Amino acid sequence: MRRTASPLSLILLGLGTFLLVLAPMLVWYVEPRAAVNPIDIDTTAVYRGTGSYFDTDQIETVHDKRITVTQQVRGNVADSEKSGRAVWDVTTTVDTDKSLPAADPHDALEFFLNRWVTDRHTNQPVHCCKENPYFEGDAYLKFPFDVARKSYQWWDNSLGSTVTLHYSGTKKIQGYQGYRFTGTVSPTKIGTRLVPGTIVDQKNKPQVLAEEWYSNHGIELVVDQRTGRVLYAQVGPRRTLRAPGAKKDAVVLLDSQKLSFTTATQRDQVKLAKKESGQLRMVGQTLPITAAVAGFLLAMVGGALVARGRKRPDLPETSQTSQA
Repeated sequence: MRRTASPLSLILLGLGTFLLVLAPMLVWYVEPRAAVNPIDIDTTAVYRGTGSYFDTDQIETVHDKRITVTQQVRGNVADSEKSGRAVWDVTTTVDTDKSLPAADPHDALEFFLNRWVTDRHTNQPVHCCKENPYFEGDAYLKFPFDVARKSYQWWDNSLGSTVTLHYSGTKKIQGYQGYRFTGTVSPTKIGTRLVPGTIVDQKNKPQVLAEEWYSNHGIELVVDQRTGRVLYAQVGPRRTLRAPGAKKDAVVLLDSQKLSFTTATQRDQVKLAKKESGQLRMVGQTLPITAAVAGFLLAMVGGALVARGRKRPDLPETSQTSQA
């Protein structure tokens, strides 16, 4: 008797081996290439709250007014493909009820146009492609992938520097759990501004190069652990003017204890986080585990069939006789 492997056993063994090789490839090769900052992003986040601001019509600070911050992020696909980086153009407007809806963002209380450039894999700032301003830190519009329970350096655009945000546990946003990070900013001089002397209590001077100061009552960000997407954001900005060398604020330009994502923005961010996190989980966890288990079982069955083989009777040898 002799043994031969059946086609089915070879197919099962080969398929099992393929799946066993595929499993680690999905984890070590495919997932890292799937976890990248997009270049075709187009999202809008809206913060809303109440506070004080300097009304240029009344030439004084008004209080208990609604303030809306709108941040629109659009990826510049052409520059991103050319540079191999994620190039995002960011428009931020700070509006009062008088400037909403605004036909021109320049009519807003404050208007900022920035460009954020990052390494698509690490989320680290890359200083190229007309970046504006010069960013630093670990996070700004989003956190790195696979967020850890540690402190991160978050870029504060108003401060023009980074702020240490500390891990503060978990928090659910619209029923979806994320990592919570918090921090504050002490009063810091951020620049100067030429203003009439009367605004900073120097009536004898027609114009004064006043000091501009910034602080933040409290920063709270809730972040999706897998993708680094910000699910919820709350800030408490305060901007003031002081006379040169003064120790106290002379006028409040903007002050709010709490500006936070609207409910609609929270829902949009959670929806995107669920989708993106699910895709990464599929590639980096679900498929590899399934492939490894299925590959092991198929390889075991196929190997057993090959080892056992298929019994066939030996054919008798035929003898040839010559005929005279």
